[in-house]
Amino acid sequence: MTATSACSKLSVAGSATGAVRYPPSLAGALYLHHPSSLEHDTGAHPERAARIPAIERELEGRGWLGFERVLAPEVDRALLETVHPGRYVLGISELCAAGGGAIDLDTVVSEGSYEAALHSAGGSMAMVDALMAPDGPSAAFSALRPPGHHAEPARAMGFCLFNNVAVAARRALRDHGRERVLIVDWDVHHGNGTEAVFAADPAVLFSSIHQWPLYPGTGAADDIGRGDGEGTTLNLPVPAGTGDDAYLSLIEHVVVPVAREFAPQLVLVSAGYDAHRDDPLADCGVTEEGFAAMTLAIRDAADSVGAPLGCVLEGGYALGALARSVAATMEAMVEAHAVSPPLVADGALVEDARGRLSRWWPVLA
Repeated sequence: MTATSACSKLSVAGSATGAVRYPPSLAGALYLHHPSSLEHDTGAHPERAARIPAIERELEGRGWLGFERVLAPEVDRALLETVHPGRYVLGISELCAAGGGAIDLDTVVSEGSYEAALHSAGGSMAMVDALMAPDGPSAAFSALRPPGHHAEPARAMGFCLFNNVAVAARRALRDHGRERVLIVDWDVHHGNGTEAVFAADPAVLFSSIHQWPLYPGTGAADDIGRGDGEGTTLNLPVPAGTGDDAYLSLIEHVVVPVAREFAPQLVLVSAGYDAHRDDPLADCGVTEEGFAAMTLAIRDAADSVGAPLGCVLEGGYALGALARSVAATMEAMVEAHAVSPPLVADGALVEDARGRLSRWWPVLA
């Protein structure tokens, strides 16, 4: 049985916000997907359609870990245009309608890419609608492509067309009346697009752990946001070779304390898996166990402030490692008997971050 045939379709209420309503059977953790993800044809590109079947084979072999599978709707166009200008959205639509082509050396689209991108952003939107519902789930994973965290407001880049996690955060703030959202980006590449959207917005605390130096060349340690958002961008660059302990120490000793002080009403993870030691596009050494441990630490922080947790798929190009890491993340999101990971030594990366960020976050002093 395929994920599509087994899932329930989403129904959209006739409200001003287009909020998705879920029947009681979907009150558990949700896995959002759509077959259009397979129609975003990138050829032999590392960000290829095979990523999704690899993930879903792994999950099917684990009984889907108790997640309910639901089809992602297309994103509400008005919501999308709170992140991307209408003329930009139209340009992507027209390029795909003309048969597609290369946007830059890294980013290509096909005829099916626009629909796939609408559903990819729509999955993150619907995920937030579910998480914000009074009887909604406490956790959800939106596993669609193309990914999004490199997409700037008016620029597609880094395999990304629309910024899915930014759409999710904007949904919570604009349409669900939330005042604070935390985004944790553990993709090995800096989430430059997400930072560009929220750098001046104090309602969004954005934290990125990424290999440095590496594409796209942004995310320097001293980049802490601007204007009213100064101090709400936490860039935590790490050198090549960084593995589980260092990643987890940054989450436990920097991200979690700041998150608890910020008290977000929604926690989102830009869940990229290209920091895995097997990934061909970078040089970090994280394992499935590392991703699970980071998820548990973030889940503990979310639980401590009463915030639901949602993950949005980003990178990860070694298919086996990607699939196992997504499954490890999802299991850690919902495991009833999960225990917090043991604290790891803080180390030089944590001490450096504390020295830079304690001005805005005294909890780190």
